[in-house]
Amino acid sequence: MLTKTKRCGPANSLLAVITEFRDLQAADLDAIGSRCQWRKAIAGEVVLHYQDDGSSIFFIIEGTIRLTHYAKSGHEVILGELNAGDMFGELAAIDGQRRSATGVARTDTLLAVMPAAAFLDLIRTSHPIAMATLRRLSGQVRRLTERVFDFSTLAVRNRIHAALLQLAKDQVTGTNQAIITPVPTHIDLANMISTHREAVTRELNELVRDKLIRREEHSIVILDIERLRRMVHAVRGR
Repeated sequence: MLTKTKRCGPANSLLAVITEFRDLQAADLDAIGSRCQWRKAIAGEVVLHYQDDGSSIFFIIEGTIRLTHYAKSGHEVILGELNAGDMFGELAAIDGQRRSATGVARTDTLLAVMPAAAFLDLIRTSHPIAMATLRRLSGQVRRLTERVFDFSTLAVRNRIHAALLQLAKDQVTGTNQAIITPVPTHIDLANMISTHREAVTRELNELVRDKLIRREEHSIVILDIERLRRMVHAVRGR
């Protein structure tokens, strides 16, 4: 179960980490915070379930949330991972339908949770937040379109490259490297791209031999992010 903590009072400034809120003044953050609840989830905890009828929206202050879905066979499909600054649950908040995915805390996570009615009122009354929300939704559609394209046209090894590039997108350093942490297991990577663990293991070993990645205990280091980006763009044809 999620642990409910105090209302978003003295810690309202933490809401500034959310992409849509970064340009807001302290008074605006206070107003938003007054309509939230703080929640803590430990690593491995389910935050929301597929087909739940809840409609609150979640803002990730700290930690990582994995969005996933299970087939009747038990096979897991990993839809994506969200980090501090992201939000999730907005689809149910907007259209009133049941949850479209299960959300699981990958790490200990701190969330601000806002009722759907408050969120809808927020986007009705704040043009900057409304536009930022539209940009987020547009970005989701673009990523899903790209994922369908990859699944339809790319070989497994190329899909692994694309998955690594996506996971590294927010973790690029100033030295043309990126550190993917927390590191996904080989099964996790396989479930992200609809393949099997053995194929992921073979390709990661090949990338290590090719000096493109280095595996560490809790991370994967991309040693040349621009080279990886060129490899992915070359097979996508764009």
